[in-house]
Amino acid sequence: MVPGERGVLTQLRRGALEYCVLALLEPEELYGLDIARRLGQDRVLMDGEGTLYPLLARLRRSGLVGTTWQESTEGPPRRYYGLTPEGREALESFRRTWGPFRDAVDSTISRGSP
Repeated sequence: MVPGERGVLTQLRRGALEYCVLALLEPEELYGLDIARRLGQDRVLMDGEGTLYPLLARLRRSGLVGTTWQESTEGPPRRYYGLTPEGREALESFRRTWGPFRDAVDSTISRGSP
């Protein structure tokens, strides 16, 4: 990674990661490690679990996700995270905003290109 890109990536993640988590939880409840694996697959959205659990706690405190404990055949019970109605509303709001925002950024940064 070129020097400086890490800072840019950190800023972009900060703004979008919580909505990526909400999107992952839209179709089904997931436990933390599963969320981390899915977000970390490409090493772009998340490069370690260190930021995920504080983010999940923040989403829970803000009422965007709820949690349940479920027994696991592979060890101790797991905490599963799922969207609340407020979380669904926040995700839909982000989706309505993201497209025009992304398009404006793409348009602006490509203006200097031939």
